[in-house]
Formats: sequence, C-alpha cells, structure tokens
Amino acid sequence: MDDDLWVFGYGSLMWRPGFPHEEAAPARLFGRHRALCVYSVVHRGTEERPGLVLGLDRGGSCRGIAFRVAPHNSESVIAYLRQRELVTSVYLESRLPIRLENRDFTTVAMAFEVDRKHPQYAGPLPRQRALELVRDSVGEAGHNRDYVINTADHLKQLGIHDPELAWLAERLREQDAP
Repeated sequence: MDDDLWVFGYGSLMWRPGFPHEEAAPARLFGRHRALCVYSVVHRGTEERPGLVLGLDRGGSCRGIAFRVAPHNSESVIAYLRQRELVTSVYLESRLPIRLENRDFTTVAMAFEVDRKHPQYAGPLPRQRALELVRDSVGEAGHNRDYVINTADHLKQLGIHDPELAWLAERLREQDAP
C-alpha cells in the first residue's frame, strides 16, 4: 500500500472519477478549500460564454474523496488526470497531505489546485454573478448547471455541507421548474 497513488477528489472527480481505483475513502485536505473560482472555457463553458467550476483555493480545509490507485495503474491514471484536468493550465498538479477521515491515516495525494495567476481564475464572485455564469453556459462536457447540481447533490449525500453550492443548486432547480 505504500506504493499506491492517492488522488484527492473535491468536485466532479468525486462522482465521476473515470479511472480504476482500489478504494474510495472520505478524506480531508488542510490548507485549501473548495471554491467555485475557475472560469471554464472548455468542459463547462466556452471563451464566449465561460462557465464556472470548482478549484482548490488556498486557506481553510476541504472534505472530499481520496481514491487509492494500485501501482500497476498509477502511470495510466496520472496520464488520464493530466489530460482531463490540465486542458488550459488553470490547475496546478500538486502533491498535498490528506487525512482519511474514517481511520487514523495521513498520506500525500495527487490533487489539482487553482493557479491564482491564471486568467481563468475568477476568485470569489457574488452569488448572482455565479448563478448567471452557471445557468447560461455549456461546454464539451455538458451544461454547467448539471455539474453544479450533481456536485451539490453528491456533497449532500456524503454529509458535506457547502452553502454556496447548495444555494446555487437550489436556484438552478427553481429556474428549471415549470
């Protein structure tokens, strides 16, 4: 198990990892928090109509899912994650300490944190502006609103309270209602 790769998921990786793993465990990352702080111009938006997706931003802590990848799959999983997450270089590939919540175990995990110097870094936005961006954007991976709602629902199922995502998901559902 010492040679296993750990990957920390805090957004869509939690509900759609897309790679083989031996284990998925609740985990906490300290020193970074989950934030809807990245303009998406590929997966959930376009250059003309950017969406808004999650990034790990500095400060606080973040609860998510740690995926344990067997050594024989590490190379292909790393290649897959780089292709998925580093499309526009708004994320920095990092190795960060995590703590598995269900046991007394701390390790280092591969994670993707936001590059605050990148033009796609949105920083904190007013709720209404975030709602406008998410509501109206679509990218290669689909509608931005679906990403936000799926992530909010998954966080709720895991017992993770994220008031900003919950608020956005509720507004999006209200707007979709007949």
